[in-house]
Amino acid sequence: MSKLEVLIFDVDGTLADTERDGHRVAFNQAFAEAGLDWNWSVELYGELLQVTGGKERIRLYVEEFLKDFELDEEITEFAAKLHKRKTHFYLELLQSGAIPLRPGVERLIQEARDAGLRLAISTTTTPANVTYLLSATLGKESIDWFEVIAAGDIVPAKKPAPDIYNWAMQQMNVSPDVCLAFEDSLNGIKSSLAADLKTLITVNGYTQDDDFSGAALVLDQYGEPDSPFKVLEGDSTHHNFVDIAMLQELHVS
Repeated sequence: MSKLEVLIFDVDGTLADTERDGHRVAFNQAFAEAGLDWNWSVELYGELLQVTGGKERIRLYVEEFLKDFELDEEITEFAAKLHKRKTHFYLELLQSGAIPLRPGVERLIQEARDAGLRLAISTTTTPANVTYLLSATLGKESIDWFEVIAAGDIVPAKKPAPDIYNWAMQQMNVSPDVCLAFEDSLNGIKSSLAADLKTLITVNGYTQDDDFSGAALVLDQYGEPDSPFKVLEGDSTHHNFVDIAMLQELHVS
């Protein structure tokens, strides 16, 4: 087994609980600004998460939930314009510090840097969403900690396709056997496994009932020394919070 060299992180739901209290809120703000009487509840947004990508969720909502809704333009153009305003509101939320990192994330990233591991991001969210989250939580300098930020429409096929992971690894000139992926959702693990990546899952409220067959380990959180994680699937051996020693053991297991 090759030595662990690279950690590749998803963003939404993995680094931070952005979906319910971030993206969903920003979508509703964009709808209100556009004069639309739409409101995505917590429950409805959970249904829309079956597809990845904000523009794709708008399209799904119009086509599946508003079959009589009439548009004066193509749905693709409509969704793109609406999503652009949603991104504006989401970035405002990030800048305000309203969306913190999940417990254990900052510590784990710092430990990885200290250990000399290479870091990357593979996500369907926009590049701006990634950089604003990193800047607001870890400081602007943290953007440079990640050798590759594969985000948004950089590849045509979004998760669950493996393209975004494959692209990141190609940019770093590494193979899957030296990497470990971090995900939180069904579409996420479908993507990482299709890219032949061993994957650690930390669930959130929207994904806790997803099927994570094939995951190396499924946890409720990364944990801290004084706040242990709960193992949902797999074996963490003697570890009770995610650290580099645990990841190295997981990688060779």
